[in-house]
Amino acid sequence: MSKTIRIGTRDSELALWQAKTVQTHLETLGYSTTLVPVKATGDLLLDKPLYELGITGIFTKTLDIAMLNGSVDIAVHSMKDVPTRLPKGIVQTAVLERATSEDILVTKNAFNPIDPCTIATGSLRRKAQWLHRYPHHRVVDLRGNVNTRLQKLEENEWAGAIFAKAGLKRINVLPETFEILDWMVPAPAQGAMVVVALERDDFCVEATAQLNHKPSDICTHIERQFLRTLEGGCTAPIGALAQIVGNAIKFKGCLFSLDGKTKLEVANSIPVSEYSGFGKKAGEEILANGGTELMADIKSQMKK
Repeated sequence: MSKTIRIGTRDSELALWQAKTVQTHLETLGYSTTLVPVKATGDLLLDKPLYELGITGIFTKTLDIAMLNGSVDIAVHSMKDVPTRLPKGIVQTAVLERATSEDILVTKNAFNPIDPCTIATGSLRRKAQWLHRYPHHRVVDLRGNVNTRLQKLEENEWAGAIFAKAGLKRINVLPETFEILDWMVPAPAQGAMVVVALERDDFCVEATAQLNHKPSDICTHIERQFLRTLEGGCTAPIGALAQIVGNAIKFKGCLFSLDGKTKLEVANSIPVSEYSGFGKKAGEEILANGGTELMADIKSQMKK
């Protein structure tokens, strides 16, 4: 264990928390580590919604390059930010035990959904699901790291803003006034952290593989397989959630039109032992029931 593992991470508070968590696990196993923070493109370009930037893996590409050019050995990501197709030579080595996948609405005052109001989010998925449920509301774009978005909520006359509960909880900024959106299907792999390494780096692959949490690995695999089958990323309102209950896996997936008016969903349950290909099958079911046309329409709108 003489090699020091260089852990690449974005430099936001949440990303550093995640990287330090991996660092602690590795050092507990006896490995020497050091953190190498970098600023990702997605953290620099805050004046446009993510979907308008047209870059796949906008929060991960900088770290991919750092790994491929030898600046870092491994990288830690929020798994929902990672493209379903990793760059050649980079492999997923571990999914840590997943935190809650819930979305929450953070509010400043008492919230009554009956009243017309403005809600903020930078996610097409959250926007579409919100407008599907509350078509009389207005949804505005919200970008930046967790702390920046919370500050923007305080500075604007919005009724609330939507966040992933796990992110706020991890860095101890979960407000007292929030509502769990148990009806909203989360992003594929929301709440999960993933470690990637160079495929040829046997030392780092073996070291980080020890951090893998198999149930979280299985569930996120299904969700990302569903996402990949639909060919979606930040540019499509896609939600997916797989949960292991006893010896079964319960899955729910959905695809919305950009305006939230059209909703396609699938729900199913299978034995855990049959999880391979489950996400692909669910995605194909969506595509066969109008999803192919809806995805084509979404892509067409995004090009305008």
